Amino acid sequence: MQFIAKFMGLLLACFASAHADEVQVAVASNFSAPMHKLALAFERETGHKAVISVGSTGKFYAQIRNGAPFAVLLSADDETPTRLAQEGLALASTQFTYAKGQLVLWSAQPDVVDAQGQVLQGKLPGKLALADPKLAPYGLAATEALAKLGLSDRLKPNWIVGENIAQTYQFVKTGNAALGFVALSQVMSDGRLSSGSAWVLPASLYSPIRQDAIVLKAAEHQPAARALMAFLRSDSARQLMASYGYLN
Repeated sequence: MQFIAKFMGLLLACFASAHADEVQVAVASNFSAPMHKLALAFERETGHKAVISVGSTGKFYAQIRNGAPFAVLLSADDETPTRLAQEGLALASTQFTYAKGQLVLWSAQPDVVDAQGQVLQGKLPGKLALADPKLAPYGLAATEALAKLGLSDRLKPNWIVGENIAQTYQFVKTGNAALGFVALSQVMSDGRLSSGSAWVLPASLYSPIRQDAIVLKAAEHQPAARALMAFLRSDSARQLMASYGYLN
């Protein structure tokens, strides 16, 4: 019986391996940290391997239009996947919001940003970083928040604008900016702030940051792509996203 059990286990492992596949995933830079952990869990559960490329959603859009071999896009917004579907480059039936992002004012140094964001009301301790609002959803959210707070005109001379949210985070982390608006997921892990000081902005100050996933047309018949989309909807995946500050 023991021999048969071992044989069956080996047979099942071989079967799973034979049906395992790789899925090429374009991942918005704000979602990099959780996606690397999710990819490991996805491979353990399904046998499929998610091959991750991290970058700005705008650049991914251009690459996909030029034939980049991605199977799934995990966007930083909901507009880009919709546009790709309208252009016949993605499958509209697969689009869904995998996470809702939160905006945070963050400094790499402790005691710079207070829990109510009052630091913005006085003289800033240095440059204020934000992502390009024309290209990055988190940058747009930052400008919306500053406008609602009535601080846009006064603080604009202090802005340092990143090409995307990853570069914006680097400005603050390296000290090129004293503080900046970044994604909460970039500075949060396991349910707590990783370093520095921060103010999580109220959701009422900016439009919802809905981050949508979609399967691209080239992967229409790829089981691994469908499996990844199903996995992102699982309770375990959502719990991990929540630990990085994403809302479900």
